[in-house]
Amino acid sequence: MNISKRNFLKASTASMATLAVTGASLHSSALAASNNASANTSQVSGLKNITGSVSAITSAERYQRIAKAQKLMQQLDIAALILEPGAAMDYFSGVQWWRSERLTAVIIPREGKVAVVCPFFEEPSVRESLAVGEDIRVWQEHESPFVLIKQILADAKLTQGKIAFENSVRYFVLSGVMAELSDMTHVSAEPVTRGCRMYKSQHELTLMHKANEITLLAYADVWSKLEVGMSQGEVKSLMQQAQTQLGGKGVWNMALFDQASAYPHGTKQQLALKEGSIVLMDCGCNVHGYQSDISRTFVFGEPTKRQRDVWQTVRQGQNIAFAAAKLGSQAGRVDDAVRKFYQGQGFGPGYQLPGLSHRTGHGIGMEGHESVNFVHGETELLKPSMCFSNEPGIYLPGEFGVRLEDCIYLTENGPQWFTMPPSSLDEPIGKLVTMA
Repeated sequence: MNISKRNFLKASTASMATLAVTGASLHSSALAASNNASANTSQVSGLKNITGSVSAITSAERYQRIAKAQKLMQQLDIAALILEPGAAMDYFSGVQWWRSERLTAVIIPREGKVAVVCPFFEEPSVRESLAVGEDIRVWQEHESPFVLIKQILADAKLTQGKIAFENSVRYFVLSGVMAELSDMTHVSAEPVTRGCRMYKSQHELTLMHKANEITLLAYADVWSKLEVGMSQGEVKSLMQQAQTQLGGKGVWNMALFDQASAYPHGTKQQLALKEGSIVLMDCGCNVHGYQSDISRTFVFGEPTKRQRDVWQTVRQGQNIAFAAAKLGSQAGRVDDAVRKFYQGQGFGPGYQLPGLSHRTGHGIGMEGHESVNFVHGETELLKPSMCFSNEPGIYLPGEFGVRLEDCIYLTENGPQWFTMPPSSLDEPIGKLVTMA
């Protein structure tokens, strides 16, 4: 039987996804042979949930986080910390809630127990996810939640000093709290929250590793199913299905073809897949609240020399960023090293196009984008347990864009990949890397 080069590669890549069906790990199992050169896009892939080997963050771990935060608060002479629903609230308390005009807040005093403020009728729901303590103070619809916060602080004998607000807390919350605390001043909680969340535990890294495994397996599945005439929306739907079947939560996807791929985060252009099309995808999910973020750029058919050259330049850009991510170095130097290389290849300078129009990478953890960034001027020093994306794309307006993105984590021995970037356009998926 005659089989095209692309279909041979797609069949080989599709076999990666079969590992999830058997429950085997991506890095330790042999690739299964595929009987079909391509898959029917209407088929259910048969992928199965692979998250059974990992567990959620425990209450004991959250108490350890609170203790670290309180130690930092004491060092910074901060009396208390105020959190609204979001990643930081979940990180410290386990409470998973949303924001509305009705305030739900977590208060962490510099010592002692955490307290929660929420509407009376929401208390049973909020309590379901609370993993630390039992102190929930409720307010009725005609009452002020800010008076309750004042009372919590008074009970902890905190009536003066600095009160720190997490950086996403809304203005009406800050102003409402401070109107009740005339003898206190407000400051940013960033030195505390960042001082905790920026450094990942081994458990957190394991959850991120699993999320990246899901996204990488999903890419292999989707790559094997690309067909002429598909829309960007259809490709996104395939990725949505694959990551969900593999156990990913909060799945998100982007797929851009041809000239649309020159827009880093998309465009309204509606394009169909054809022979020779560039396909740029940026996708991820979470496992027990911890994120993956992987970008891949394929060519559907035989790549042109220009496509190959730009793709390989981006791949080398990733290597340069990885090598520059040295312990003790300023995070901004990673971005500087990539831009220096790209300018030598005729791109840029700086953020100019054609070239790299965004930062080289961002922090990642419970949120897809966290502090610190690989961006010019960032002076934060790189330390073990920090995690970043590595995504130095190149965009050629009116032609196409290439972005390869894999996340890294820093160890005592330097940077490590969660997923190894692909080596060439002919084998465009990459592989999972065993945890260091």
